Amino acid sequence: MRAGTVRWVAGCAAAGSLALMAGGLILAYVDRHLVPASVTYWDFSDVFGDVVNMATPVGGFVLASRRPGNRIGWLALAAGLTLGLRSFADQYEQRALVAAPGSWPAGPAALWVSEWIWLISLALAAFLFLLFPTGRLRSRRWRPAAWFVGAVFALSTAAVMAGAAREWAHPSASFGQLVSPPTLAAMVIGFLAALVVSGSAIVVRFARSTGEERLQLKWFAAAAVLVVVTFIALILTNSNSVAAVILNNLALLSLDVAIAIAVLKYRLFEIDRIISRTLAYTIVTGLLVGLYAGLVLLATEVLSFSSSVAVAASTLAAAALFSPLRRRVQRAVDRRFNRARYDAHEMVAAFAVRLKDTVDPDDVQADLANVVQRALEPAHVSLWKNNGG
Repeated sequence: MRAGTVRWVAGCAAAGSLALMAGGLILAYVDRHLVPASVTYWDFSDVFGDVVNMATPVGGFVLASRRPGNRIGWLALAAGLTLGLRSFADQYEQRALVAAPGSWPAGPAALWVSEWIWLISLALAAFLFLLFPTGRLRSRRWRPAAWFVGAVFALSTAAVMAGAAREWAHPSASFGQLVSPPTLAAMVIGFLAALVVSGSAIVVRFARSTGEERLQLKWFAAAAVLVVVTFIALILTNSNSVAAVILNNLALLSLDVAIAIAVLKYRLFEIDRIISRTLAYTIVTGLLVGLYAGLVLLATEVLSFSSSVAVAASTLAAAALFSPLRRRVQRAVDRRFNRARYDAHEMVAAFAVRLKDTVDPDDVQADLANVVQRALEPAHVSLWKNNGG
């Protein structure tokens, strides 16, 4: 397709997704007092989640319009449409069946759509793992894996659609009533197998990647780890607070941003620095918090100091140790996760030591060019020497 046609198609898909999401938010606001508090969608978590979901079609539009040959952008646009349909269908069936029963037509149809459309989003996420970051399978050997993932989600979606159609006359039926227990068990096993297969594609790509593709995968992996960590933390703490909702949705937003950066190949080299800085400050924070708590307990429980004196002394000790501790931890983290920066610093430090004992300008010039070439790896290095008096 021509560039203009691509942008028009991508723009229409993104605009349709945003319109559906906005329509769902408007319906939720209008019906916020007409539905029971237990089922209303007009609360902070739902509204904030819908706003964050808007990043998916926007990112899909950017990727599809700038990298039309990469299927990742089109997957994001398709995911945006499913998210929009789910959001609008949920709100529409609330209006037609709960807030004002019988006032709007096709309420059961909207409920039917909302029962199975989320499976499409899950399938698209599985295919994202298979195709990231190039938008293609790594090789022909992965075609059976793609067919398996597609078959699992296609059969599961068909089963849920059929079950939802049978329950058309009973809009209050739960998801567990839509499919039989054996079918539900088979779906769960199939989902897990499909996600393992698609996730292994990312692992294999990362293990065998080099250069630019490895940086792309690092962006994705860093954001995915953040999503998993926040999700596990929410489960373990059983937290539904506003802060927990914000952190979880921001983690999901960071995944969209990381995918866009990786596919567009914008400032990929920053990922090593981001990872090393994040790890370093996380480790330093944990060590200082532990040190602070230990000093407070030692001063108050063992040495019998007053709590105010113990807190003040512990705070001063933690503040004094921050800079030296950060430097040592950053150095250790760079050695493992940002090796290029660590090696570059080592080269520059060694050059500075040699420079103190070198008096020949030609030797200094040759050594400097060698250090720059090894540390920065530029395409070309040239030095200008001023021989003027």
